[in-house]
Amino acid sequence: MGYLLAGLIVGPYTPGFVADRALANEFAEIGIILLMFGVGLHFHVKDLLAVRTIAITGALCQIVIATLSGALAGQTFGWSWTASVVFGIALSVASTVMLTRVLIDHRDLQTQTGRIAVGWLVVEDIFTVAVLVMLPAIFSAGSGGAAALTEILAWTVGKLALLGIFAFVVGGRMIPRILNGVATTQSRELFTLTVLVLALGIAVGSAMAFGVSMALGAFLAGMIVGQSEFSFRAASDALPMRDAFAVLFFVSVGMVLDPGALMKSPGLLLATLAIVLLGKPIAAFLIVTLLGYGSKIAIGVAVALSQIGEFSLILATVGDQLNILASGATNLIIATSIISLTLNPILYRWVGRMEAALARSPTLWQFVNRRANSDTETSEAHVTLAHRAVVVGYGPIGQTVVRLLHDGGIEPVIIEMNLETTRRVRQEGHRVVYGDATHSDVLEAAGIRTAVALIVSGPSPEQGPEIVRVARKMNSNLRVLASSHYLRETAIMRRAGADEVFSGEGEAALAMAEYILGILGATPEQMDRERQRVHQEVFRRASQF
Repeated sequence: MGYLLAGLIVGPYTPGFVADRALANEFAEIGIILLMFGVGLHFHVKDLLAVRTIAITGALCQIVIATLSGALAGQTFGWSWTASVVFGIALSVASTVMLTRVLIDHRDLQTQTGRIAVGWLVVEDIFTVAVLVMLPAIFSAGSGGAAALTEILAWTVGKLALLGIFAFVVGGRMIPRILNGVATTQSRELFTLTVLVLALGIAVGSAMAFGVSMALGAFLAGMIVGQSEFSFRAASDALPMRDAFAVLFFVSVGMVLDPGALMKSPGLLLATLAIVLLGKPIAAFLIVTLLGYGSKIAIGVAVALSQIGEFSLILATVGDQLNILASGATNLIIATSIISLTLNPILYRWVGRMEAALARSPTLWQFVNRRANSDTETSEAHVTLAHRAVVVGYGPIGQTVVRLLHDGGIEPVIIEMNLETTRRVRQEGHRVVYGDATHSDVLEAAGIRTAVALIVSGPSPEQGPEIVRVARKMNSNLRVLASSHYLRETAIMRRAGADEVFSGEGEAALAMAEYILGILGATPEQMDRERQRVHQEVFRRASQF
């Protein structure tokens, strides 16, 4: 939302500095490619299959309802059916970024509400990708009639099939090998550059060789990398570049927002807001309850989807490029995106209040929940996960800690930057994430938000405090244990948020003191007293660094 407003400030419709929109559009193209690459990178078929019935049925029904509502609104204000339908489609797709962010912030991502909402969104994403592919093909037919349209559509589907085969058969074998070769060089910069080259190269190559949109090529590239063992490292190392260019995409879109034009058609703006903020959530609520889920899940899913974002803006951009959308339609989509993204986190905080308000009317509550399966309500209310601890580094310390955790009934999840070690750990049957633990995406993949402890055993002195700080922000209830090479590092780790820090230098001093006392024939009481004194002296000096 802030970047859209920034685009408005530097755009031609506000006083002061006016940015170069042509240059902004060039960067925005890269932003779209990297956005779609990120969507493909996080696309997992298993997430969709887990909730396929409600996700596919619900998403398709809501898309139809929102599209028809948007089309009727456009027709009411004199737009063509073509422009009205594309406008309606743009209003039917929620923001991936906002939905996942809201669910994560409220710790609902792993609940049934979160799984349904994410699966629903996956279907919307697939539908939007299909629309982005078909729009240029449909409108390139021009006025050639049904025969020409059928021929172009058939040719497009054929090229898509060929692209899919090439991408997943050839690319599925080549890309992991390329990334494996680069990863063995231990060069972080080279790995990041390789991921960016793959994303941009496959996107441009798909457009040039197969005539499809670069967005689709980037999506396929992300899917291929996402199915490999390099997915989390690619996300953590390369996708910050995506965020930089995505900023410029949102800025370039904000530059075309004309507040004056919005004031000339307040009725259409209110109708558009009503579709996104009322029509879509009401439709989602009814669909979820009719499919046998309770009101709590239905309200959560409905509110989470009551916004539009990046995909709607991409559709609006493509619609403008193809001269499909009516004058002012993009303005409405941008304004609605800004308003809905602003309100969505606030509205989601009220989900519990909405459920409580509904429960105050027993008759209405029973009517809404009459088809609800008690098992779904129970699983939503009592989502329990096995105790989990995240272990960073699988050296001698990490291996010992993992064994102790496993014996104690706590599930260890290991984060490791060495590719060979990662593969060995996976063969041993442990859960492991290949990536840099200083990045929140990697910690997220390891389940840091639901973990009971974090053990930092392997990183460098520079990385350790950063890992602790990032993890603390994601889960304030963590018990954090850390190791350090030198005593002077213990105070730094504690300031970063570690509960306990074990210094190799300090532990060596204690072990040596015990050994010498044993040689000198000290009694157990003397050894305990001297051990305590050495411990106090050594670690008191460490706290002074």
